[in-house]
Amino acid sequence: MSGVREILGDLVRPTYERLQRSEPVIRRLVAPLLVIMVLVTVAAAVVVNIRALDDADTQVRGEMSLIADLIAARMANAYAGEPVDTTIAYAQTALDEAVSGIALSNGLQVLLADPSGQIVAGLPLESASQPAGLAELLGAAQPLSTFGARAGVFRVQSQAGDSFLVTVRHLAAPLGSIAVVAPIGTITAVWRNAAALPTTVFVTTALALLLVGLGFHWQTSQIRRLEQTHKGAQERLERALRQGRCGLWDWDVARGRIFWSGSMLEMLGHEGGDRALSIGDMSALLHPDDIDLYGLARTLAEQPAGHVDLTFRARHVDGSWIWMRARAEISVDPRTGERHLVGIAVDVTEQKELAERSATADLRLRDAIETTSEAFVLWDADNRLVMCNSKYQELHRLPDSVVRTGTPYETVMQHSRQPIVRIDEKSSGGANGVGRLYEAQIEDGRWLQISERRTKDGGFVSVGTDITALKQHEEKLLESERALLGTVADLRRSRQTLELQAQQLVDLAERYAKEKTRAEMANKAKSEFLANMSHELRTPLNAVIGFSELMETGTCGPLGSEKYVEYCRDIRMSGQFLLDVINDILDMSKIEAGRYKLEVEDVDLGEIANDCLRLMSLRAQEKNITTSIDIGENLGLRGDRRALKQILLNLLANAVKFTEADGAIKVRARAVSGGITISIEDTGIGIPKHELRKLGQPFVQVENLLTKSHKGSGLGLAIARSLVELHGGALRIRSTEGKGTIVTVRLPKEPQPARIAAADVGAFIEGQLDPAADAAA
Repeated sequence: MSGVREILGDLVRPTYERLQRSEPVIRRLVAPLLVIMVLVTVAAAVVVNIRALDDADTQVRGEMSLIADLIAARMANAYAGEPVDTTIAYAQTALDEAVSGIALSNGLQVLLADPSGQIVAGLPLESASQPAGLAELLGAAQPLSTFGARAGVFRVQSQAGDSFLVTVRHLAAPLGSIAVVAPIGTITAVWRNAAALPTTVFVTTALALLLVGLGFHWQTSQIRRLEQTHKGAQERLERALRQGRCGLWDWDVARGRIFWSGSMLEMLGHEGGDRALSIGDMSALLHPDDIDLYGLARTLAEQPAGHVDLTFRARHVDGSWIWMRARAEISVDPRTGERHLVGIAVDVTEQKELAERSATADLRLRDAIETTSEAFVLWDADNRLVMCNSKYQELHRLPDSVVRTGTPYETVMQHSRQPIVRIDEKSSGGANGVGRLYEAQIEDGRWLQISERRTKDGGFVSVGTDITALKQHEEKLLESERALLGTVADLRRSRQTLELQAQQLVDLAERYAKEKTRAEMANKAKSEFLANMSHELRTPLNAVIGFSELMETGTCGPLGSEKYVEYCRDIRMSGQFLLDVINDILDMSKIEAGRYKLEVEDVDLGEIANDCLRLMSLRAQEKNITTSIDIGENLGLRGDRRALKQILLNLLANAVKFTEADGAIKVRARAVSGGITISIEDTGIGIPKHELRKLGQPFVQVENLLTKSHKGSGLGLAIARSLVELHGGALRIRSTEGKGTIVTVRLPKEPQPARIAAADVGAFIEGQLDPAADAAA
């Protein structure tokens, strides 16, 4: 039966489709046809009424002629054989008898006139009094008064202006004529009676047609409005489905045909509106791994009712796959019993991608929470565990069975093996209680800073940070603060003491400045005095030395005794020593007074060193001291020849003086960066370490048992140091007691201005004797 029904449906469908296409044209033609029919009906009614009016006029005229003939005949019979004198008196009676049996309806009047035209009788009775004579009714020119019956029924107008139908019949003497009068309204009355039924029929038909037309127009308007509403709703539905990326579908399970809406096809890039697809066409569009349509069809065929919820991929026109979710319900047609799976399909590609991104983001969030150094836990609005990281589990020593989603807060706290023993509230979220921050100490002594904050869904998140090190550091800071406060108090006291001492130092500085000024003036006076006195003393000393040398050599003859020669030698040597001391004092005073001027010239250092060593060779030979010199060729610089020679002589004299017999003295010189280094090394008695800082000051000698047996003023080393500094150089002494001393002089190749400070001992370096290091320098 279903196959036959389907074949019949296919046969009828073209006719129905043609009818459906012609229906708007028919609908538009109905209204004009109804109007035409109403007009035709009205025209027919008008024609019928015109004809009825003509028939009424003919009928009234005929009746009037018949009535006039009948009354005239009866009146003639009534007056036959009657005496003449009784005719007028008998007129009314005879007229009544002649009219008896005749119905005078519709306003008919019968008037009887004498031969002169005066009306003598009339019916109805009230009509006899109306006109006085026929001339008044008919007028003088009327054909009725002349021709009588041959004139027929004639329409006349009275002097009063009223229209009547009148027919006249002449009578034999003694009577004149009889007139039958009917008002024009008589025709209208007859016409109305005759046309009432057809007019009613026509009017009823026209009204029925108008009602049908109005009904059709109202129905058409309603249908058009419903169609517009349906079309608008369908367009809105299509637009909503299109904007919502969804579509409608209807699966005829019995026939295996699936109807897809246009919006559903548009999701896959197809055009052309609604379409019916077969299961094979559907299978070609769907991903084979997601849905089996044939299996689903068999399942639906076995189920009387139910619904399905499927998620599958459909192929787009461009070849990509679109994720769709279809939800449908089995609907049974109550007339045919056929089952349809009707539902909606939604494009869930974005949801799928969003779910994948959400899953990826959730995984990344879990990884980030897991790798963070803080303990993290999230609770829902019912205080049930949502998630936590391993740091939280380790911190509270929770078993794996507890750290599961949905575990109540109380259960987690009961299994916690690190109960909180102390809480220090730091801050809160205010009156609304959004969150709080506090510090807690657990039983193992560690401190945690716990930050709790409410989430939008009513739960809360808690982050715990181990701040044990910060707490320990805070305690140390507190101790340091207390110590600092004590130190500040001590500093206040010390400040007061220092202020007092500062005031005392100011006073001392003022006194020191005065004493310094006085000492400088005394020193200047001393230097000037020594310069003057040394000059004055050199003249007699030169005479003493000269004469003692003449007497010692016997130039003027022998003295006679050897003792005198010995005395002269002592006088000469003492005078020479005194002259050397005076020369040293004079040089030192010039240097301190700033009056020593360098005569700068190109100097060969090897030549000066050889001359100095040759001058000191006699003294060295007396003590059997070995001397050597190691100076490179063409080693020169710019300087004062006399000053450089005096430097070397003073240093060599000290070396010979403090070197024991059979010792050795070595002179070396090397070019270094920016200058020349000269070192004089001896194997003498050495200098104690604590005495090194005293050397280089005027009139200062190292006092020991050995130095007391050597003469000296203590100015040689001071003069050498001052002259080195005048050249812009530096002098350094390294010595080890019992081994020897190395004196190193560093001179620039070009003299540089320098300040002489007799008390400056920074140029002397204390330390052990290291000839190798000094040679390398």
